[in-house]
Amino acid sequence: MTQAVYRRTDVIDLDALTPYPGNAKRGDVGAILDSLRRNGQYRGLVVREIEHGPLIILAGNHTAQALAQHGPGPCAYRAHIMGEERSCGVCQNEPWDPSARCEVVTCDEDTARRINLADNRTAGLGGYDADALTELLSYLDEDYSGTGYSDADVQLLIAPAPSLEELAETYGDPEADDFWPVLKFKVSPDERDAFYGLTINCSNPNDDTERFRCLLARARGAEEPAA
Repeated sequence: MTQAVYRRTDVIDLDALTPYPGNAKRGDVGAILDSLRRNGQYRGLVVREIEHGPLIILAGNHTAQALAQHGPGPCAYRAHIMGEERSCGVCQNEPWDPSARCEVVTCDEDTARRINLADNRTAGLGGYDADALTELLSYLDEDYSGTGYSDADVQLLIAPAPSLEELAETYGDPEADDFWPVLKFKVSPDERDAFYGLTINCSNPNDDTERFRCLLARARGAEEPAA
């Protein structure tokens, strides 16, 4: 036996399912759970059945994690869609034991490994038509829950960040110090006042960078051994 052979579709308790050993993908379980609550489980897990062995999740490991994260129902989730209130797509706001709809297959170990790798990899190989995606999102009336998109994502689609070439045309080519590291940290008001007091005589008191350089030079001088 080489290729996967479909056996049945079944609703299986999560406790009876085993995550794929060594699954390399790290999914956004929270985003998946948001989708499940809003949209329901619209795609089954792919589970390998082994004679006298465990049921192993080949595809959908993070969906199983999201269902487990939901936990037993009922939950308090409610969605409001076009004036209609809808219940949670996972538990329907009723008693529910964590389970998942599964497509059960049989296959050999090599095929199982390839299914897991392909399921994780192939989705990431595709791209998007930005105009088509923007149009699809526009039908949602700014309610993006359950899609994996946020308001910020949509704004970037509508007004994408300028390219490096566009920035260069507007602001000119970057200077060498544009790539220097930036230090940012919080200090107490007393520490701020002490910093300004110690550097009041620097070459440019209006520039905190010059103040820092002045303080650094003083510290270096204090570290030099006496003659």
